[in-house]
Amino acid sequence: MSDAIKHECGIALVRLLKPLSYYQEKYGTPYYGINKLYLLMEKQHNRGQDGAGIATIKFDVKPGNRYISRYRAMGSSAVADIFEYVQKKFAAVNKAYPVESKDTDWLKEHVSFTGEVLLGHLRYGTHGKNSIESCHPFLRQNNWMTRNLVVAGNFNMTNVDELLQQLYELGQHPKEQADTVTVLEKIGHFLDDENQELFDQFKKDGYSNIEISAQIAKNLDVAKILTRSAKTWDGGYTIAGIFGHGDAFVMRDPAGIRPAFYYQDDEVLVVASERPVIQTAFNVPLGAVQEIKPGHALIAKKDGTISQEMFRQPATQKSCSFERIYFSRGSDADIYKERKELGRLLCPQILQAVGSDIKNTVFSFIPNTAEVSYYGVMEGINTYVRNYQKDVLLKRADKISDLELEEMINITPRFEKLNVKDAKLRTFITQDADRTDMVQHVYDTTYGIVKDHDDTIVAIDDSIVRGTTLKQSILTILDRLNPKKIVIVSSAPQIRYPDCYGIDMSRMGEFVAFEAAISLLKQNGLAHVVDEVYQRCLASITKPKDEVENYVKAIYEPFTDVEISAEIARIIRPHNLKAELEVVYQTLDNLHKACPNHLGDWYFSGDYPTPGGNKVVNKAFMNWVEGKNVRAYFSN
Repeated sequence: MSDAIKHECGIALVRLLKPLSYYQEKYGTPYYGINKLYLLMEKQHNRGQDGAGIATIKFDVKPGNRYISRYRAMGSSAVADIFEYVQKKFAAVNKAYPVESKDTDWLKEHVSFTGEVLLGHLRYGTHGKNSIESCHPFLRQNNWMTRNLVVAGNFNMTNVDELLQQLYELGQHPKEQADTVTVLEKIGHFLDDENQELFDQFKKDGYSNIEISAQIAKNLDVAKILTRSAKTWDGGYTIAGIFGHGDAFVMRDPAGIRPAFYYQDDEVLVVASERPVIQTAFNVPLGAVQEIKPGHALIAKKDGTISQEMFRQPATQKSCSFERIYFSRGSDADIYKERKELGRLLCPQILQAVGSDIKNTVFSFIPNTAEVSYYGVMEGINTYVRNYQKDVLLKRADKISDLELEEMINITPRFEKLNVKDAKLRTFITQDADRTDMVQHVYDTTYGIVKDHDDTIVAIDDSIVRGTTLKQSILTILDRLNPKKIVIVSSAPQIRYPDCYGIDMSRMGEFVAFEAAISLLKQNGLAHVVDEVYQRCLASITKPKDEVENYVKAIYEPFTDVEISAEIARIIRPHNLKAELEVVYQTLDNLHKACPNHLGDWYFSGDYPTPGGNKVVNKAFMNWVEGKNVRAYFSN
């Protein structure tokens, strides 16, 4: 993607189903669980580079001994830093206690991070809140083992203010306005309730306090706790948690917005945000990895019982299509096919943009995530050429000259790597005071391929958010090759609306499509539409969220997609660009054809999967009108 956007976050959970001694005997290491957690997190590094954290819980620890371990770190090397810290601990123990360290029972008693349940999290910070305190996992601690709670997740709630009010009404006093706090305290409150109910029940039955603790751990109803906690949540979420005694869960929102995959055998239960990382870390086939169903929680009891239970009625599934276009690793079998299909489906629009002049067109892509879509374009263009050759030859078989025949047979599309991304330069320029000038050189190009003033360059991007990098760098670099025309092709549709479920796209003014629509309104004497939409948004503030519509759609209604694309091309065009410029976007229909199981498209269509989404988009528009450069919802 030319304009990188951030996403929060990635999770990994490992639940060992055998004693540590089993892994020592079979795999030659008592650290099997922590090693696998490292692999799962490192393979998901794409999902969070601002911070990371891990937590582990040990089973059946004697009173007075630690059973919860946690470590968090900041920065792009956070995962490596965390596991270097843990491995140094292990190495020191192995050196100081060479005999004892071979005894898994001794290790578990004396060494941290040797538990049976391990939870990891990778974080992308949003809007300036980026500190160690913001890194998951979060702890809610208590002297009662079954009241301890560890939580980490990939989520955003749209109704944090409402959830905070509910906590106030319960008598709590949260220390900050953040969805992580509301989630932690909501689950914690109903965990406390469940503990108290069970305590009262077993006390009445004559159990001693020590016996009651064991009975609570055995009988804790995890699904009931999650059902009560999530009753009023509005958002997209995959949330993982562990209770102090060892019960663990991973819950997924009713619309299946955020991803969650799991694998289970007789040795381990593992959950991650992406499927291929599980396949790689555990060497299992595609079919062995399953998705957690929307509105369900995968629950692993301390006794090893594993079930998937509904905590909220599933809604119409609207899994995030941006996961398929950009965020998730392209090594997933289905995502790879979908990204190729996104490229292939663009071919009719591309051919129209270049006048079907294959001979004088150079096809390329903008590194690095657009590469797979580019392969789809290659397939589509090659298919077009073969069909064109076949059609012409069949129709003119008895009339075609030898020269024409030779030219027809030798039509070969030109696929080249024109754009080269200089990652080291990008790291440097983020700290350079004169970034505007230096950013032009984030990308370089391959010289000597494009014919001066004859060729058209077609460059595939996976999506265009702001268009800033295109304007400041890519287009200027490509123009140095002296093409007749440049066609920028987005494998995603126009991004028109903010996300509020975990992607860092929350402000209307950041979208070049929105800027183009506003510009067209002014050009066509329709500036009054802005005020009319603002007034509708303003009037909806006091309405129940279920009654609120996305009024911002009216900004785009007067114009076709093609008109907005043309205005985007004008906006992102550098003032000194010599070549003709056209911008081509994927259609919504083709997006759904390519990704039929991931129909969440609210950032393109404005059709939000939860009522809170409509309130957020209206608030984001109001913020833009009022000149407030803030997000339209609270977050961690």
